[in-house]
Order: sequence, then C-alpha cells, then structure tokens
Amino acid sequence: ASPREEAPGRERNLPNTQSVLAKKRKDTGHLLIMRLSAMGDVAMTVPVIAALRRAYPELRISILTRRGFRPFFRDIPDLSFVDFDPTGRHKGFFGLVRLTGEIRAAGIDTIADLHDVLRTKVVRTFARLTGIRTAVIDKGRKEKREMTRRAGKRLVPLAPMTERYRHTIRRLGFDFDMPREPQTKPCTVPEPIQETVGPKEGRWIGIAPFAKHRGKIYPIPLTDELIGLLNETYDRVFIFGGGEHEKSFAEGMERRHKGVVSVIGRMSMSQEMDLIGNLDAIVTMDSATMHIASLLGIPVVSVWGATHPFAGFYGYGQHPDNAVQADLPCRPCSVFGDRPCISGDYRCLSSIRPQEIADRVAKAVAAVTPPTNPTTHSSWPVSCYCSRYDNLFMRRKGGGLFT
Repeated sequence: ASPREEAPGRERNLPNTQSVLAKKRKDTGHLLIMRLSAMGDVAMTVPVIAALRRAYPELRISILTRRGFRPFFRDIPDLSFVDFDPTGRHKGFFGLVRLTGEIRAAGIDTIADLHDVLRTKVVRTFARLTGIRTAVIDKGRKEKREMTRRAGKRLVPLAPMTERYRHTIRRLGFDFDMPREPQTKPCTVPEPIQETVGPKEGRWIGIAPFAKHRGKIYPIPLTDELIGLLNETYDRVFIFGGGEHEKSFAEGMERRHKGVVSVIGRMSMSQEMDLIGNLDAIVTMDSATMHIASLLGIPVVSVWGATHPFAGFYGYGQHPDNAVQADLPCRPCSVFGDRPCISGDYRCLSSIRPQEIADRVAKAVAAVTPPTNPTTHSSWPVSCYCSRYDNLFMRRKGGGLFT
C-alpha cells in the first residue's frame, strides 16, 4: 500500500489492517524505525519493537532516536542504533542530508516513521528518492482535535499509540501481533538504593507527580498530602522527577518522612528502570514514567488532568480502573497538556483528592490477577485497548479499525 503522504486525501481513520498488509516478508532486509522524541512516546515503541523482534528474529532492525533513550530497549536483542544529534552533526537542513547519507550507508531498505514531524518528513522524502520504501504513522490528528475542542467534544477511545506504531510497521509487510501483556524480566535493586535503604523489604511505592506542562502536574500541596498518606501505609515511597525544583521538593519530603526516598538526580536512567521494576505500584501523571513502568509490568495509578486516556496515550497493559480523573465538561482540553486552563485554576487536577489516589493505589497493590471479564470489570463506558485482555481492537460496523 502507498504511504499516507502519497494519498493525503484519504480518510485518516486507521483502515482495516488486512486490506493494506503486504505479503509477509522474510527475515531479510534492514528496517529503520524513527521516533526522535519525546521520552514517553519513545518508550511506547518498545513493546511494539519487541513483538516485531520475536516474529522476525533474523531481521536487521535499527532505531533512530536520541542516545539517552537507549536503555528503554535494553531487553530487546540484536538492535542497532542511529543516534540522532539535533545540536551537532544532524543540526539543520544539511544535518538531515547527512543523516540520510548515514542511513543509506547502513544498508537500510525500509523506514517506518513513527513520528511524522518536519525532521522525519525531510529524512523520509530523501530516503524515498533513493529507493528506500517508507511508511508513516497516522496520528489521528483530526480526531484528537475533535476530542479537545471547547464545544461539541467527541469523547470516544482512539486507537492506542502502540497500535498505531504496529499498524505503520505492518504496512511495510511485517505481520506480527502484540502480546497480551508486557514481556518483563526481573530487575535487580540498583546499587545506590541498596546502599541507602538495603535490599527490598515490605511494600515499595513510587510517585512521579511531575510533568512538562502544568496541565499534567498534580498540585504541590496535594502531592505533599498524598506522599504523607503513602508513607503511613507502605514501607518505602520513592519520588521520581527531573528538574531542580522537583529535586528540592523531593528532598524536603525525604527530610520530613522517614520512609521517603528521593531518587531525582541520583541514578542513571537504567538504574531508575531497575528501581521501578522492584516497586509494587507507582503513581504517575500522564508522563514518561507511566510508560516506563508499564514496560516493566508495574501497576500504575495514573492521574489525568487536561489530557485524557482516550487520546491513545494510556500505559501499555494497564488496567483502565487505575486511571484517576475528574468528570468535567472542559476535559480534555489538550492532547499534551500544554494549553492554559480556560478557568485559570486547573480544577481538573485540584479536584482530585489525595485520599482517592491512595485508595486506588491500595486496590492496585492488593490485586493479584486481572479480572476474567474485563468488559464488565472496567469502569470506562466503552471497551478500550488494554494489552492484558482480548479486546485489543475496537471495531466499527464494517470491520475497519476504530479511530
């Protein structure tokens, strides 16, 4: 089938996969998968690429992304990387020309563009001119605009990004299915944590209340209260985050509460993943930490403000009941949480009480096995994508993949 850029007028809903899937390829050739950023979006590619690798063990697969994201792929064998350097050798138009030359020199013959931004459009165009076959993700931008507009919101579950990634790669002829749950491996407690608190004993909980945009950040006073509640119930509470402001707050919590440990700035990305892999559950926002924990099979209680799980960015394999959100007519107002609040008070977040989140964590920790009938168990009004369950697709009448 022709890539989307060659047929801009077609309907943007994902088509029936069987109608576009080329003849299944053999384990030959060299596939490049492009996803430059952001951290959470790159993390969501991991279960897709892992499933592809299991289906095609001999296929050469390269990943074009930033070097700092390499730890996400550590458990997938035989991957190669093209490190994207936007401030150095790949800066500007001529840097992208140089990047295209590197791609050609690597012997790549197919490209799956899972990003579809200006930089990848340029690389994709140059690659096609040299005979490299390409396919590009359909992000469902139109449907997301309908979901986030102020009036007449169309709030229905859209295809998960993991499914959009898989669909893009399948259009290149690679026939594979996603597993029903993350394929995880045991994680060792990282050395910096063992030196601080010793080996794991009792229940460990994580919390990552921060994000890039205000519309996805849990208010600091409520976070303070929530950490206190978690500290009263569990043996250790680990705070994850990024910036200096977050680090200062987390260290303050560490001084106030005996069982609280801040890991901000103290470990590498790979070590943080090892620690997350030893948690009994973690509280996150709509952020990269949610996706990292999901890769590791850890229950995530996610708090949603300006954004919404229906946009397709819910944690892979997470139970729908673990999403905490306020029922407000203004939600969602943004796909990424970057729009200012129309009422100015971000009530979508401030109206969520810490006790509600703590109660949801208790249920997640207590849960041993997923329900046998997720359709009746789920509190969402319509069936949603969740990798643990059989309802991986939402289909329209007529057989096409639901948007």
